[in-house]
Formats: sequence, C-alpha cells, structure tokens
Amino acid sequence: MKIICIGRNYVEHARELNNPLPQEPVIFLKPDTAIITRNRPFFYPEFSEDIHYEAELVLKIAKNGRHIQPKFARSYYQQIGIGIDFTARDLQQRQKEKGLPWEIAKAFDGSAPVSSFVELEILQDSSNIHFHLLKNGEKVQDGYSGLMIFNFDTIISYISKFITIKMGDLIFTGTPAGVGPVKIGDRLEAFIEDRRMLKCDIK
Repeated sequence: MKIICIGRNYVEHARELNNPLPQEPVIFLKPDTAIITRNRPFFYPEFSEDIHYEAELVLKIAKNGRHIQPKFARSYYQQIGIGIDFTARDLQQRQKEKGLPWEIAKAFDGSAPVSSFVELEILQDSSNIHFHLLKNGEKVQDGYSGLMIFNFDTIISYISKFITIKMGDLIFTGTPAGVGPVKIGDRLEAFIEDRRMLKCDIK
C-alpha cells in the first residue's frame, strides 16, 4: 500500500503559496508510516517549528491498474475519505532554496491522518464534493472537488502512466486555499458534506 499525493491542484491554494499553476499533475509520495488512523493524535515533531495543515479528499483505489485511460478511471475507485497532509513548511522552504527534493517536509512519520471511507454513491453530488476543515471550531478551509485543476479521473490516468496503482492505495487529491500552522493543543476536524469524518488533536 502506498500514498500518492497531488500538489497545487486548486488555483487559490497555488496562488496563496505563490506557486505557478501546474500544466500537469504534481505528484509526490508518502510512506505507510505517515498514516494516522482512528482519530489518533498528531505529535508535533521536534525537527520542525512550522507544521501546516492541508485538508484533502482521499480516494481509496479498488483494483490494480496501469496505463489507465481517463474514460475507464472511474471504475478504479468507489470510496472516498478525507485526510490531512501535514507539511513542515520550514524544512520545505530550506530544501527548495537548495534545489533539493522536499520529501522530508511531507513524508515524515504521522504526516497523513486519514479518516474512514464512505461510498461515493451516498454523497449528494459525487461530481462536486463539498468538504471543509475546522481548527479549534473555526472553519479554515472550504473546498469543492469541482474546483480541482485536475479531476479524479485525470489524476488516476496520469499517475498510472508512471506508477502502477494497487488495491488499497490512497490518493490525496490536493488542498484548497486556507492552509495554515498548527500548534500543540489545537484540534482539527474534517468534514465531507455534513459528516465529521476525522478528528485530530495536536500534542
């Protein structure tokens, strides 16, 4: 099982970080040791002083595939959840300044809390899924999947050109605007539509 993440997939988020809009999906990976499940807490790592939250819809892959055409991509996922892509922004900036990969800022242990999953068919509008994130009870991110630069099917087709996707793989599909820092004592709550899917306390 692997975690494949898409960066800069919402226009306003790319702009808030002063990043250019991508012409094709931006891909990076997280190891399975990044996953936090069952609403367990996130422990602030000692190697960073600037951890940011990024709430994202997460697809669970239902079968193996490679070189998938977009028109067939929908058959590769039936369930969706929500996750948080924690980012050590200070480490990321240092790596960028050196022109080096920034996996240490994205792929560290515990950097991917993930909710349980629900069937797409039970959602009100699976083509434009509403999700949001609360920080200490205040809404900080609010997104719709219909605003993604690259939709689910395009993402799966593109990834499968380079990486075989397998049953159980998770795809983080990008975050909307509103990312920001967390500190010890904060609580994050992530919702799909009106369902609270994920709670994560920062310790």
